[in-house]
Amino acid sequence: MSERILTMELLKEKYGVCRLDKNELIPEWSKDSDFFSITKTLDEISIVCSQDNIPGDVKCEKNWRVLKVDGPLDFTLVGILSSITNVLAQQGISIFAISTYDTDYILVKDKDVDNAVGSLCSAGYEVIKC
Repeated sequence: MSERILTMELLKEKYGVCRLDKNELIPEWSKDSDFFSITKTLDEISIVCSQDNIPGDVKCEKNWRVLKVDGPLDFTLVGILSSITNVLAQQGISIFAISTYDTDYILVKDKDVDNAVGSLCSAGYEVIKC
Protein backbone atom coordinates (compact mmCIF):
# COMPACT_ATOMS: atom_id res chain seq x y z
CA MET A 1 0.00 0.00 0.00
CA SER A 2 1.65 3.26 -1.10
CA GLU A 3 -0.76 5.83 0.32
CA ARG A 4 -0.27 6.56 4.01
CA ILE A 5 -3.38 6.43 6.17
CA LEU A 6 -2.06 8.34 9.20
CA THR A 7 1.26 9.23 10.75
CA MET A 8 2.08 8.06 14.26
CA GLU A 9 5.01 8.78 16.55
CA LEU A 10 6.56 6.15 18.82
CA LEU A 11 7.63 7.85 22.04
CA LYS A 12 10.98 6.72 23.49
CA GLU A 13 10.13 6.37 27.14
CA LYS A 14 8.49 3.40 28.87
CA TYR A 15 5.29 4.00 30.80
CA GLY A 16 3.26 2.38 33.53
CA VAL A 17 -0.49 2.12 33.94
CA CYS A 18 -1.38 2.50 37.62
CA ARG A 19 -4.53 1.95 39.65
CA LEU A 20 -5.24 3.98 42.76
CA ASP A 21 -8.23 4.04 45.07
CA LYS A 22 -10.94 6.46 43.97
CA ASN A 23 -10.49 8.51 47.17
CA GLU A 24 -6.73 9.00 46.92
CA LEU A 25 -5.21 12.36 46.05
CA ILE A 26 -3.44 12.67 42.72
CA PRO A 27 0.22 12.01 43.60
CA GLU A 28 2.91 14.45 42.51
CA TRP A 29 5.12 11.65 41.11
CA SER A 30 2.48 10.98 38.46
CA LYS A 31 2.85 14.44 36.93
CA ASP A 32 6.64 14.48 36.56
CA SER A 33 7.00 13.54 32.88
CA ASP A 34 6.32 14.98 29.43
CA PHE A 35 3.38 12.63 28.95
CA PHE A 36 0.91 11.58 31.63
CA SER A 37 -2.80 10.87 31.78
CA ILE A 38 -5.03 10.80 34.84
CA THR A 39 -8.60 9.50 34.77
CA LYS A 40 -10.89 9.43 37.79
CA THR A 41 -14.08 7.38 37.70
CA LEU A 42 -16.64 6.33 40.29
CA ASP A 43 -14.51 3.21 40.93
CA GLU A 44 -10.85 4.16 40.62
CA ILE A 45 -8.11 6.53 39.56
CA SER A 46 -6.04 5.36 36.60
CA ILE A 47 -2.70 7.01 35.93
CA VAL A 48 -0.41 6.57 32.95
CA CYS A 49 3.03 8.07 33.51
CA SER A 50 6.75 7.41 33.18
CA GLN A 51 7.43 4.08 34.82
CA ASP A 52 10.62 5.48 36.36
CA ASN A 53 8.46 7.73 38.59
CA ILE A 54 6.18 5.01 39.98
CA PRO A 55 6.85 4.00 43.61
CA GLY A 56 7.27 0.29 44.25
CA ASP A 57 4.14 -0.04 46.38
CA VAL A 58 1.74 1.19 43.67
CA LYS A 59 -0.41 -1.32 41.78
CA CYS A 60 0.62 -1.00 38.15
CA GLU A 61 1.48 -2.63 34.84
CA LYS A 62 4.82 -1.44 33.47
CA ASN A 63 6.70 -1.63 30.16
CA TRP A 64 4.18 0.14 27.93
CA ARG A 65 5.24 2.20 24.91
CA VAL A 66 3.17 5.02 23.45
CA LEU A 67 2.17 5.46 19.82
CA LYS A 68 0.81 8.97 19.29
CA VAL A 69 -1.47 9.61 16.33
CA ASP A 70 -0.39 12.88 14.74
CA GLY A 71 -3.15 15.40 15.26
CA PRO A 72 -5.11 17.36 15.83
CA LEU A 73 -7.88 15.07 14.66
CA ASP A 74 -11.28 16.47 13.80
CA PHE A 75 -14.13 15.23 15.98
CA THR A 76 -16.08 14.25 12.86
CA LEU A 77 -13.50 11.62 11.86
CA VAL A 78 -14.83 8.10 12.27
CA GLY A 79 -12.96 4.85 12.87
CA ILE A 80 -9.46 6.12 13.75
CA LEU A 81 -9.06 3.92 16.83
CA SER A 82 -10.98 1.09 15.25
CA SER A 83 -8.71 0.89 12.22
CA ILE A 84 -5.53 0.97 14.32
CA THR A 85 -6.75 -1.52 16.89
CA ASN A 86 -7.98 -3.89 14.18
CA VAL A 87 -4.48 -4.04 12.68
CA LEU A 88 -3.00 -4.75 16.10
CA ALA A 89 -5.71 -7.23 17.11
CA GLN A 90 -5.01 -9.28 13.98
CA GLN A 91 -1.47 -9.71 15.34
CA GLY A 92 -2.68 -10.56 18.86
CA ILE A 93 -1.31 -7.30 20.28
CA SER A 94 -3.08 -6.00 23.37
CA ILE A 95 -3.50 -2.23 23.66
CA PHE A 96 -4.42 0.47 26.16
CA ALA A 97 -5.97 3.51 24.46
CA ILE A 98 -6.14 7.13 25.59
CA SER A 99 -7.98 9.84 23.71
CA THR A 100 -7.51 13.55 24.24
CA TYR A 101 -9.13 16.61 22.71
CA ASP A 102 -6.58 16.70 19.87
CA THR A 103 -5.59 13.09 19.22
CA ASP A 104 -5.35 9.45 20.25
CA TYR A 105 -2.59 7.53 21.99
CA ILE A 106 -2.20 3.77 21.70
CA LEU A 107 -0.11 2.00 24.32
CA VAL A 108 1.42 -1.38 23.50
CA LYS A 109 3.69 -3.52 25.61
CA ASP A 110 7.40 -3.00 24.89
CA LYS A 111 7.74 -6.69 23.95
CA ASP A 112 5.18 -6.13 21.16
CA VAL A 113 6.33 -2.74 19.89
CA ASP A 114 8.40 -3.98 16.93
CA ASN A 115 5.57 -6.23 15.76
CA ALA A 116 3.07 -3.37 16.25
CA VAL A 117 5.15 -0.87 14.28
CA GLY A 118 5.80 -3.38 11.48
CA SER A 119 2.13 -4.32 11.27
CA LEU A 120 0.98 -0.70 11.20
CA CYS A 121 3.54 0.20 8.51
CA SER A 122 2.43 -2.79 6.40
CA ALA A 123 -1.16 -1.56 6.74
CA GLY A 124 -0.28 1.89 5.39
CA TYR A 125 0.53 3.87 8.53
CA GLU A 126 3.71 5.84 8.88
CA VAL A 127 5.42 5.38 12.25
CA ILE A 128 8.15 7.80 13.26
CA LYS A 129 10.46 6.71 16.08
CA CYS A 130 11.24 9.69 18.28
